[in-house]
Amino acid sequence: MPEPFLPHLTNPENATGAETGRVSDRMAVRFGDSSLTFAELARAVAVVTAEIEGMSRVGILAFEQPETAVAVVAALAGGVCAVPFNPRAGPREIQHVLHDSTPDAVLVPRGEADSGLIASGTSIRVIEVDARPGEVRASWPPPEPDPRSPALIMYTSGTTGPPKGAVLPRSALSFDIDALAEAWEWTSADRLVHALPLYHVHGLVLGLLAPLRLGAQVHHTAPFDPHSTAEALADASMLFAVPTMYRRLAEAASADEAVAASLRGARLLVSGSAGLPASVRESIETVCGRKVAERYGMTETCITTAVPARALRPGTVGPPLPGVELQLVDDTGSKIPTSDHSSVGEILVRGPSVFLGYLDQPDATACLIPDGWVHTGDMASRDEDGYLRILGRKATDLISSGGFRIGAGEIEETLEDHPA
Repeated sequence: MPEPFLPHLTNPENATGAETGRVSDRMAVRFGDSSLTFAELARAVAVVTAEIEGMSRVGILAFEQPETAVAVVAALAGGVCAVPFNPRAGPREIQHVLHDSTPDAVLVPRGEADSGLIASGTSIRVIEVDARPGEVRASWPPPEPDPRSPALIMYTSGTTGPPKGAVLPRSALSFDIDALAEAWEWTSADRLVHALPLYHVHGLVLGLLAPLRLGAQVHHTAPFDPHSTAEALADASMLFAVPTMYRRLAEAASADEAVAASLRGARLLVSGSAGLPASVRESIETVCGRKVAERYGMTETCITTAVPARALRPGTVGPPLPGVELQLVDDTGSKIPTSDHSSVGEILVRGPSVFLGYLDQPDATACLIPDGWVHTGDMASRDEDGYLRILGRKATDLISSGGFRIGAGEIEETLEDHPA
């Protein structure tokens, strides 16, 4: 029998909360003033799992609130593929996702069924999700699905055409979470703070599903504000954020010692989703004396490289995670050997974290994976220890000059460092 994806969701019928110290008695998720213990989350999830039993796929209106956590976890627990989407997207994009993914139902927070976000007249069933623990109406836990079965369909923005649905199997998520836990020494003792959207890999997989799988805690503080984030971080150990958030945190920390102290007290600060400018990285180091860990990945591969917690190396996104194969190739497809960051090539990835393909788009999938390797389109250099520096996109950010290949990101960082 496969190992459970979320081993800490105990049997809600037996989770009385009487045994202090059990994982089930501890807070699992917190959104603002609302929180759920692992036992309470399991009870709320069991109700929704019974509601969607037998379905193949459900859409999820992914607001940053407890109902989204319940909905996503219920789908995973019941072996139903979840399609989270941005509730703030335009009507055309929402309708594209629903038409393309053809869910059996759409899960929305309590009170949102008549909000107009799901177009009136649609034949898709809408189910309201309640984050309050209810009466368990099904056996628990449900049988664990095949690890290679689809867990999530994440829609990528792409550069051409409408968004494509990247199908991620359960095994890719569990592999990636466990590999990052090893790299970052992430345990059930950690409490994570973030304010990221819950319809991307960064906010949903790393920011929500990972702590739940590991028995850790997550405090979501959206909408992002540097002071409320710092206040939450004062009682936490890890922070996930994007570069614009770190810029605002650095500005707030330079004017408020309480913000600086919270950043200083966290054991791990992680930046992702975009390159962290050197100016922001240095500002954080200046105001609180802490280095920021970076990582690299994409929707189709999850996270593939990460700077280890004990070997922070600013300006890089770290080496490949254990079990991930990665190589750099030149324009001819020839492999570029490990060097001192002097050679630039396109990142190719393969391994257990790679997606199953784009939903109903075999040609697009074959274009991305023509030879068993995911051709990311991202350019990087690598040092002798395997640490990568991301230099930009192959199609738009690479400049040939005097026989050298220069990443636009390098030029941008040089300009930002200039006194003028």
